[in-house]
Amino acid sequence: MAIIPEDKDWTWALEKRCDECGFDAPAIEYERVPELTRAAAARLAAALDRPDVTVRPNDSTWSPLEYVAHTRDVSRLFRHRLHVALTCTAADPAPDVVGHDPTVTVLDGLPAFTNWDQDATAVAARYNESAPASVAAQLVAAADDVAADFAAVPEADRSRAARRDNGSLFTVTEMARYFLHDLVHHVHDIRA
Repeated sequence: MAIIPEDKDWTWALEKRCDECGFDAPAIEYERVPELTRAAAARLAAALDRPDVTVRPNDSTWSPLEYVAHTRDVSRLFRHRLHVALTCTAADPAPDVVGHDPTVTVLDGLPAFTNWDQDATAVAARYNESAPASVAAQLVAAADDVAADFAAVPEADRSRAARRDNGSLFTVTEMARYFLHDLVHHVHDIRA
């Protein structure tokens, strides 16, 4: 069954608490992002030990395996996006995410990364046919990498910014919180 593509703009979650998952981005101190990233990734990875990991709860919702594969790719992409914000160049090598365009442009004087069609990637990468143990290990590794990179950003560089090609602006601090919300929200989605 085909998933209805997600077209919601989640940038509002940077300004207020998410009623669905309880994540409150404005209340999260930047210094906690690495530890909370690793904790969310561990919960997501552990969920793949369940017997129902490929079962979609309805026609418009991914299976737990698809959500965890998605968060693995989100972790890889945000590592790239962090690098873009800090250096104004594309990360080398580009993240290993099917369908992702690593091109960096300049938009309103700031580096801009391309938007990503997560639903197209889920189909093209055949998320729901992936080996759960491999996806779990890949998520933990990718989350650890991006957590370490966020931890290494000096406070003076956390106000550096980049744009998505749709114009959405993210400082490094906002990017960290936006990324963390994605992981925490998907912990909620799969009840991990």
